Amino acid sequence: MRSFKRVAVLCGLSVLLAPAAWAESWQVAKDEDGIKVSLSEVPGSKYKAYRGVTLIKAPLAKVRALQEDVAGACAWVHECKSQKLLKHEGDQSWTYTQFNTPWPVTPRDSVLHITTVQGSDGSLTRTLEEQPKYLPEESGYVRVAQVQGFWKLVPKGDSTEVTYQVHTEPGGSVPSWLANKFVVDAPFNTLKGLREKAERP
Repeated sequence: MRSFKRVAVLCGLSVLLAPAAWAESWQVAKDEDGIKVSLSEVPGSKYKAYRGVTLIKAPLAKVRALQEDVAGACAWVHECKSQKLLKHEGDQSWTYTQFNTPWPVTPRDSVLHITTVQGSDGSLTRTLEEQPKYLPEESGYVRVAQVQGFWKLVPKGDSTEVTYQVHTEPGGSVPSWLANKFVVDAPFNTLKGLREKAERP
């Protein structure tokens, strides 16, 4: 039993460390309003990975609660049109999101499998993985083909350091100008929206 637990822990760690492996050379793309966004090339992909980091003046429990309000979170997730919780089971959940896109790009939708791990230091890590076949495709939407990334919340006294790192394969064709804009706007606007909501009295 002990060896099984050890294997499970190692597997869990490999999932957490995986996103760091595919993106090695981060370049700062935007550092504004207390939010730093960095980008990295991803081998075999024409889309860059993004990482946003900010400090939110609110306790981790409040930030966590805002994230776990799946439908409500759509208000601060970049270009989110609607979002719902499909299933919740222990430390795992599945969510469905529809995204707005500028004309003439077909709107995207996404099914994410989210695994939450509590660290011994009080931190919280949520790994994100796209599961495009979890639901039948919706008419009028292109299903996001791949998402790999994580949220990490680290308590810093009365504040919370938040890191949001993702690489997305959006499916279908996306013009390069939109892809390049998205990888900066998505982490910046999402973190800004989350921070504003969390710091509200």
